[in-house]
Amino acid sequence: MSSVDIKPFLQYLEKEKHIPRQEACDLIQEAIHSSVEKSIMAGHRVEVKADAAAGKLEAWLVYRVTDNVNDPKQQINTILAREIKSDAAEGEEIRKPIAVAELGRIAAKTTQQLLNQKLRKIEKDQVFAEYKDKVGDIVTGTVRRTERGNVVIELGTAEAVLTQRERCHGDEFRTGDRIRCLLKEIKDDPQRGREFVLSRSDDNFVRRLLQLEVAEIADGTVEVRKLARDPGYRTKVAVHSKDPKVDPVGACVGARGARVRNIVKELGGEKIDIIRWHDEPLKLLEEAIRPARPRNVRVDESRRIIHFEVEDEDMRIAIGSKGRNARLTGKLMGWGLDISKASHAPESQEQQLGERAQRLSEQLGLPFELVAKFVALGISDLGAVAGATAGDFEGTDIPAEEIEAFLAAIAKATKS
Repeated sequence: MSSVDIKPFLQYLEKEKHIPRQEACDLIQEAIHSSVEKSIMAGHRVEVKADAAAGKLEAWLVYRVTDNVNDPKQQINTILAREIKSDAAEGEEIRKPIAVAELGRIAAKTTQQLLNQKLRKIEKDQVFAEYKDKVGDIVTGTVRRTERGNVVIELGTAEAVLTQRERCHGDEFRTGDRIRCLLKEIKDDPQRGREFVLSRSDDNFVRRLLQLEVAEIADGTVEVRKLARDPGYRTKVAVHSKDPKVDPVGACVGARGARVRNIVKELGGEKIDIIRWHDEPLKLLEEAIRPARPRNVRVDESRRIIHFEVEDEDMRIAIGSKGRNARLTGKLMGWGLDISKASHAPESQEQQLGERAQRLSEQLGLPFELVAKFVALGISDLGAVAGATAGDFEGTDIPAEEIEAFLAAIAKATKS
């Protein structure tokens, strides 16, 4: 029997499918062996060998030599055995070479089906290995088709799905479009197999875009402390710089707004508000609500709600379209916001602070100048500082002895 040359097939699997030769030989052996024993050779013992080095494929039927043949598919008499092997003896196993062509059309078709199944599994495993470490990162793909409202995107050797839920308001794609998405997760479904799930509406999509566009975020100099998003409409980002010489907002916006403009373009016109992060909620509120100016601020610590007023002309700015600005500001801060129109407003901010300081000074029995320092931090009444500790004023310029005097007076006033 002449062996079959499978070298071209092995080279194809190695080059195109990235399957090592020995693994490919094992695959071929297993597929042929399985298909042959289930088709015309059913009941026979078949041995298949694919030689990785020589690139040859050989097959044999294996028989047990006996003078009393009960199963002709498993046994062979001595006379016939010696036609195959001249010194064959009873009880010995002999191998009768068979041509691969003799395996039959059904066996060949079954072998092809089994090989295709195994190759598809190997390809999927290779794709999974390639992308498993990219979960949470941005990937670029090509739109291939739309199925039941879901966009199917080709990621190199993988197909991924961008569902309606994971798209932004206003996202519209056509076949052939190149788009960027967040690889959100890889699901293992027992029936459908692995499914690559993409997202453009996830908050982390904007975080990753910022990392790609802003070198200072990528190298850790600037960090995104908080992010609140209404996909397709508006995103608020609070940033902080570890280096006092680096302006975090300026770094993110870029020269003439180039960096943030690239992100806005990627998001189809979604507005991006970048503000400076403050640990103090009231300072963060002032940053986030600009250009509106919060007045008569009251903090409800127990319910985590900040009550404040704005001028009539600032109300529309503070609330935003469909309440979006206020909602995103509250989400960014982690506080509920209660905004109302100012019933009256002092002539100036200085006068407003002076009135608060005077009122609180009289309540606490402390000098006006001392109380004014705390009012300048956003404290408006006793309720705003009930239960406060010295640690709450770390990082301010107020001397420790004045903080102790202020807290002692607060404690005394709240007990009476």
